[in-house]
Amino acid sequence: MFKNLLIFRIGPEWQPDLAATEAALATQRFTPCGASQAQSSGWVEPRGAAHGPLVESIGGQWLLALKTEAKLLPASVVKRRAEEIAAAIERDTGRKPGRKQVKDLREQAAFELLPQAFTREGVIRVWIDPKAHWLVLDCASAKRAEDAVSLLVKSLPDFALNPVQTQMSPAAAMALWLVEGQAPEPFTLDRDCELKAPDELKSAVRYARHALDIDEVRGHIQAGKQPTRLALTWRGRVSFVLTESWQVKRLAFDDGVFESTSGAGLSAEESFDADVAITTGELRQWLVDLLLALCGELAPGALPVAEPAPVAAAAPAPAPTDADDTPPWA
Repeated sequence: MFKNLLIFRIGPEWQPDLAATEAALATQRFTPCGASQAQSSGWVEPRGAAHGPLVESIGGQWLLALKTEAKLLPASVVKRRAEEIAAAIERDTGRKPGRKQVKDLREQAAFELLPQAFTREGVIRVWIDPKAHWLVLDCASAKRAEDAVSLLVKSLPDFALNPVQTQMSPAAAMALWLVEGQAPEPFTLDRDCELKAPDELKSAVRYARHALDIDEVRGHIQAGKQPTRLALTWRGRVSFVLTESWQVKRLAFDDGVFESTSGAGLSAEESFDADVAITTGELRQWLVDLLLALCGELAPGALPVAEPAPVAAAAPAPAPTDADDTPPWA
């Protein structure tokens, strides 16, 4: 159900109201792109059943779904059509279009081609924990998430969002865990990570399906490379990749997490409810533990704690000197 997470803290001023939220989202229902419309976005039923609620409340957790549709117009196709129009103008008038007119012709070409363009659809799942004031988007790109965030902020009174901030940054914490060769309980290191130099070259080292508690990894960190992503497992139940920018990638649940519903003969409705309840129940505790592993959430306006520097290699001991060689001013 969730694969890539973008996590936001909802401001304390927002007061959860399920009925009011449903009514607000109903004004932003998804409608397909019109003939001359490049893209469209709006809310759809999370269960996929037509005319159902746009906000599903299961165990006190809210689930929403934002659908997007975009027309696909390859730049090469638009350029070719603009050149055809420009050639026709030059043939009829004897004048070659200028630079500004060429730009206008490209816009004209794109407008003409839109009705014939193929469309690409996507759905972003949104989870709101109204009691803990968390918003979680199942989306790999912050840019793609902008539509969902913008619609919610515009539609719901006092619905302000802030990115998650912790006392210790993910990059500093991941560096510490790699140097120590272990993550804090209840997390364990997996076998994937990326280390990148902070200079303009951005030289990177990637480990895939490789042990990470080795001197080679520590050496890269001691040389100045910083972790940009690290694979972890939580309680043997949830595996994921944490990034330096507080994004979560490749989230996956162990098969045993959903064992209680497998083969239980549940209806489609019951299976949906069970999956949502189990998923959000696991992720609520996972998020609490992850915040603790990063020294806790940073209150707005507060300063982070001093972050530990990576453990440096020990400097060699100075060679012993003969007492007779001691300079007179020592």
